[in-house]
Amino acid sequence: MIKQLRYTKWSLLVFIFQMNISCSSAQPKTDGNEQKVEETIEETIVLGNRRLNEYLPFLKNKRVAIVGNHTSFIGETHLVDSLLALNTTIVKVFSPEHGFRGVADAGEKVNNEIDPKTGLEIISLYGNNKKPSTQQLSDVDILLFDIRDVGVRFYTYISTLHYVMEAAAEQGKRVIVLDRPNPNGHYVDGPILKRSQKSFIGLHPVPIVHGMTIGEYANMINGELWLKNGVTADLTVIACENYSHNRLYELERAPSPNLPNMKSVYLYPSLCFFEGTPISVGRGTNKPFQQIGHPSMNSFSYNFTPKSNVGAKNPKLKGESCFGIDLSSLTEEELKKWDQLNLSFLIRFYQQYPQKDKFFTNFFNLLAGNKALQTAIKAEKTELEIRNSWKEGLERYHIVRNKYLLYD
Repeated sequence: MIKQLRYTKWSLLVFIFQMNISCSSAQPKTDGNEQKVEETIEETIVLGNRRLNEYLPFLKNKRVAIVGNHTSFIGETHLVDSLLALNTTIVKVFSPEHGFRGVADAGEKVNNEIDPKTGLEIISLYGNNKKPSTQQLSDVDILLFDIRDVGVRFYTYISTLHYVMEAAAEQGKRVIVLDRPNPNGHYVDGPILKRSQKSFIGLHPVPIVHGMTIGEYANMINGELWLKNGVTADLTVIACENYSHNRLYELERAPSPNLPNMKSVYLYPSLCFFEGTPISVGRGTNKPFQQIGHPSMNSFSYNFTPKSNVGAKNPKLKGESCFGIDLSSLTEEELKKWDQLNLSFLIRFYQQYPQKDKFFTNFFNLLAGNKALQTAIKAEKTELEIRNSWKEGLERYHIVRNKYLLYD
């Protein structure tokens, strides 16, 4: 059943107007002699979802499914509420890993449900149902995708994008991606995924940090014919305004429960390797992906104890005192300067772990996208030697990536 909410048109127009006001109105400073001092003023980045005039015409008289979650906000109003207020016909919502409200654990099964506010059906695209079925899309004309990504291959929102595009291509539905900056979009690094390690945490032959917005990535999926049987989606990307890959973008909302702030977002590409080892990355604490440790590493003085919390109901090493390193002491300004993966933590913990033959789990190679990284660390290769082994693959990837960039 189609549910719609109606709001006062005037209040909505005021809201839209406020959302599009430029915040870059800084005034020139003056010194003691009243001489003007030049100041660089950057224009405010405008997200694709704020550019309503660009995509509302596509939605007129169409049945729309939103692919979104807790990050799908225009200012302080959820995209679903904003479009319902404009009398858009929304028939359902699809949500990725962590669920529509973004509180489910990594890997946790999320059931379908009915949104209590709107009455819309929310269908989980995680677990056994990663790809919208023919039945689920039978009453849909357009899939509108608006999810915050962090620019890392094993962050599963881009895999959800893949399967949404694939289902749409197979069933003749249109996909519109509302683009957003990628907080790790200022660099590209890591080994290219090998076909043998393909999984939901890595579907495409890209490096770990791919350096693209979600819209650019969608164009690459289409252009490189990565969808099943080489089908291509009827795809439209609503680009951001005033963004470039040289501009750092700080997130206004946590993209998932264990990436609560920008420090964790910047550290995530380097620390997620530990998810394929016995080492804790701080899930179950107030500093996930900002600290690493294990009970056996008592040569370190710093320690933390994982406990059950929202987004980590049963964290690794729950209730055990883990000794290791606190990286939350790094400032955001320091982390912003990272322009490559940091392997030093992984190499150091492997070398000091008392049972090296049990350090790597089967999950590690899926995260790395190959078997070579594990082999190199076991062979005591230096970080530089390992990085040099990626060089050729990264050069080829840059050629492919450049074809789909929407921003400088």
